[in-house]
Amino acid sequence: MRVKKVKIGIKSFEDFLEGAKDAMKRLERGEKVKKQRGIYFENLKAFRRALTEKRLEMLHVIKEKHPKSIYELAKLLNRNTKNVSQDIEYLREIGLVELKRTEEKRERIIPFVGYELIDLQIAV
Repeated sequence: MRVKKVKIGIKSFEDFLEGAKDAMKRLERGEKVKKQRGIYFENLKAFRRALTEKRLEMLHVIKEKHPKSIYELAKLLNRNTKNVSQDIEYLREIGLVELKRTEEKRERIIPFVGYELIDLQIAV
């Protein structure tokens, strides 16, 4: 079974633009460009701000416990539901959490993590 992973990296804006420029040149020459997927931060400080210990714990709990709602996740983490909801929304925006909506008695939002591993890459 193949392990699903998400790539996270630190890449300066200049490096990002250089990579985009290189890809455009290859496309103009008719070459194929390898699709790169990942989440990149401009520096280590931005990475640390985004993936705090509490957010990493949240990802782990979602993967291991499969909570059926944001409320249940907050209870598992012993955290305030509003704070958990804000963190979930941020993690969804950067692509680390997916949300499923159910139509039972009342709408539920179920957080989901579709990978087993975070691969962090930092250029030296």
